[in-house]
Amino acid sequence: MKPGYIIPRNLLDGLDAFLRVAERRSFRAAADDLGVSPSAISQTIRQLEERIGVPLFIRTTRAVGLTEAGMRFHAQAAPAWASLIAAWNDARTLGERPSGLLRLNMPRAVVPLLIEPIIADFCALYPDVDVEVVAEDATVDLATSGHDAGIRIGELLEADMISVRLSTSFRYVIVGTPAYLDAHGRPQTVADLRAHDCIRQRLNGGTTLFPWRLTDGNRSIDAPVKGRVIVNDYTTVLALVQRDMGLAQTSEPLVAADIAAGRLETVLDHLAPTSPGLFLHYPGHAQVLPKLRAFIDHVKSALANGRLPQLTD
Repeated sequence: MKPGYIIPRNLLDGLDAFLRVAERRSFRAAADDLGVSPSAISQTIRQLEERIGVPLFIRTTRAVGLTEAGMRFHAQAAPAWASLIAAWNDARTLGERPSGLLRLNMPRAVVPLLIEPIIADFCALYPDVDVEVVAEDATVDLATSGHDAGIRIGELLEADMISVRLSTSFRYVIVGTPAYLDAHGRPQTVADLRAHDCIRQRLNGGTTLFPWRLTDGNRSIDAPVKGRVIVNDYTTVLALVQRDMGLAQTSEPLVAADIAAGRLETVLDHLAPTSPGLFLHYPGHAQVLPKLRAFIDHVKSALANGRLPQLTD
């Protein structure tokens, strides 16, 4: 905005009356269309002309015409008014029924667990809603990033978010392949981790190194880990672990199948901390549009009907 520029108050007052008179070339016909008296239309037009500072109509006892200023004003105001009405109706439609673009943000590892099982059904039920899934492990501010909702673990939720629980609590376990553990030993204490390659992860665009935290009773322990490889998403962490490159700390549901099949083993289980679980989160109830409300209800229904996996502790 230019310094000193001020938008005039009541900028659009009288614009609909002006356009109707210009179209009908009659104050009386315009008054009938708008359901007001001819004197009210005349007064509205006079006030508009006063604010603009130039006559817009030529008035005679026989006809009404546009001045040159009126013609120029009409040439730009008519399409602008039509665009404004279209914008009004378009925005109002988003508040009346599920439609528009629904943007969801979540960690990559969550997509196959919680989104892939329900996305097809949701799109079939709500054909006027387009869905964009942004899969990234960095935490984002939903309001500034333009996302409608996100999925995060409970310890990363902001206090001002509304949340819907998607899972029960689960553990963070330290895992490695049997081949790696046979070659390098199985740690028995926190100090033993110093002798291992630990695959670490950066969050938030590379600014935060995800800490390895363990729990001894009520005491939280920051594990002093090191390693030659640092990545920025869970999927790559697990892929490297499965290639016998080291240990990783991850949520237990992501590796439950590998553990059950013997492809991975857990260590230091007695020190494994617990997460509150996964949550769908979004800004306050007053800001929820029908597209998001439909998605929230769809997720709740999927959970209640067992169409989503049970991520249990």
